[in-house]
Formats: sequence, structure tokens, C-alpha cells
Amino acid sequence: MDSDLLQLPLFSDADRAFVRDLDARARAQRWADPDADDALALRSALTTLASWGTLKHTVAQPYSLTVNVLARETLAYHSGMADLAYVMQLLGSLPVQLMGSESTKSVILPKVANGEACMALALSEPEAGSDVAALSTVARHDNGYRITGTKHLITNAGVADYYSVFARTGDGKKGISAFIVDAKAPGLSVEKQTPSAPHPLGIVRFKEVQVPTSARLGSEGEGLKLALMTLERCRATVGAAACGFAKRALDEALAHCKSRKMFGSTLAEQPLAQAKLAEMQARLDASRLLVYRAAWAMDHAKEGRAPREIALAKWQATENAQWIIDQALQFAGGKGVLRGSIFERLYREIRPLRIYEGASEVQQLVVARDMLEE
Repeated sequence: MDSDLLQLPLFSDADRAFVRDLDARARAQRWADPDADDALALRSALTTLASWGTLKHTVAQPYSLTVNVLARETLAYHSGMADLAYVMQLLGSLPVQLMGSESTKSVILPKVANGEACMALALSEPEAGSDVAALSTVARHDNGYRITGTKHLITNAGVADYYSVFARTGDGKKGISAFIVDAKAPGLSVEKQTPSAPHPLGIVRFKEVQVPTSARLGSEGEGLKLALMTLERCRATVGAAACGFAKRALDEALAHCKSRKMFGSTLAEQPLAQAKLAEMQARLDASRLLVYRAAWAMDHAKEGRAPREIALAKWQATENAQWIIDQALQFAGGKGVLRGSIFERLYREIRPLRIYEGASEVQQLVVARDMLEE
């Protein structure tokens, strides 16, 4: 990873040192192949990141979006699975960090930092994706709570040790609550789903899963608020991961263009190729700046919110990364679509990011509404 934009005053010397160290470690690491065994690759990456001390940043207080953005951008450049392992520790533990009791935090968060506990966020349902308020999983009172319902497209399903689960305890938007649930709880089952980019994904079913009142995160009815707070604190990191993927694609495209001979010269000497490379760089720089601004704004906001900046960063970074990677694959030609090609891998890895944690269209609505309300 280059460090040109990291020289901006948005970052401290500690931030720059963190990136240099993580980049060097990730570059030297031989990451397990997720196509061979996605669960094994996930656990292997988790163990590696824990041994480096990297996972401590997912639960550090005060929360730093800047550090998490830099971690995801760096890891995504080298390994999609390493990036996934990192972000799921963050995403799955944020509900505990934000509204968990002190006793719950003391049990869960140290395990997150040392990689002992693999985390998952159980929010999405077959009929409730971007519309979080439409979820139908129910948690009814019975010596604590009994949770019944179905979640799907749950990353780390079947691998996670704990799920942050959102379920309905009442009617309407104020009738949603959140719980931390042990993966070994009786009545919890998992059915594997297979995404285009290999990683643990599945349907998680809850059939009368008993949890104590102490497993609730926050008060009853605060679940929707907690879900939105969690997603907003993690959304800009999706844009950061997209930038990491895009930077890797651009670097690979540059190397290919310099070595590929055609029509009596290298591809790099063709004006059309030069124009494309220039636009790829421009889009990447614009995306990185938007992501860095969002992180800075969030970390310095008095109320801990920066919805417009975060939505812009997530939307533009993921869309630009998709375009950059598509152009890189086009440069590679037929070799680029072969299974196992770096271009093919990046192409599969970038596509879900335009959907995860709020699709691009949802981010457009957030931006427009914030503009209109200003």
C-alpha cells in the first residue's frame, strides 16, 4: 500500500506506523485459500490477526473509525478473507460495545480481541434486508426470552461463537430488541449458503432459543436504534475495503500493462490504456479521500454521527471500486476471467460490497435527505 494520502493531517504518526506494520505483516503472510475451505480460511485469518494484536482495535475504547478504516483498506489489498475476519469481529461486537452490560462486555470483548470468540451479526431476514424495521423474528418473555425466527445471508454462520441477534419484542419500530446469543444454544441451527466470493455464509434458524434477560443489549425497544448505530459505525469501513480491493486491481493492471506486448509495443504505451489508467487512479484517490473524510468526521463529531459523509463514502467507494476492477479485468483479457486469476477474485469480492450494510441506492437516499433537511 502506498502512503501518499496518509501524509494528510487527518492522520497521526501512530496511524501511519500502524498501516506500515500491518501492510508488511499482511504482505509476508501466506493466507489460506477460501475456495478450498472458507471456514478454515476464516479461522486461520482470525488466529493470525489475533497473534499480531490487530483485533484489539475492533474493541478499543474510545472507538476509532479512522483506525478501523485503515485496517480494512490495508487487509483488503492483500486478502479478502483477512478483511472479512477483521470486520466481523468489529460488526458482531459493536452491539455489545454500544449497549452491552458491563458484565457482558467483560466476558465477550476480551475474547473478541484475542480471537477466541468469532462474532456474527444476525440482522438480515428473507423479507427484511435494507428495511430493518420489517424483521419478524420474535423474542417472547419466558423466564428471560425465547427467540424464534429465521435470519439469512449471515456472515460467519456456522463458524461464529456468538451472534448479535435482533428480534421483535413488541410492535412497530420501537418493538425491536437486541440480544447476544451463544452459538451452542439449544434450538439454534445453521444452513450453509454459498456466495460468489467464498466466505462462511448461511441461514440461522432460532427455534425457541432460550436466553436470559442479561443477554439483552440495551433496553427493550432499543434494537432498531442499536442496529442503525452499529451499521453507521461500520459502513465507512466497507468503502475502505473497496478501496483496498481497487488499489490492488490498479497495481496489478499497471504491472500487466507494462509487460503485455501487443501491436509492436506494450499495452502501457497505448493512449487508450493510459487514459483508462489515469481515470482509475482518479476514482481511487477520490474514493479514499471520501472514506478518510468520513472517518475523521465521525471521530470528531460531537454527537458521534456523520451520516452524509459516511453514506457518500460507502456509496462512491464501492461503485468506483467496481468500475476500477472491471477495467483492470478488461486489461487482462481472457486470462482475467480464469478461475484463480487475481482479477477474477477481485471481481467476485467487490460485487457484494455495493449491497452489504446498505445498498448504493439506500446511501443515495441518506445523502439526499440530509441535504434537504439541512
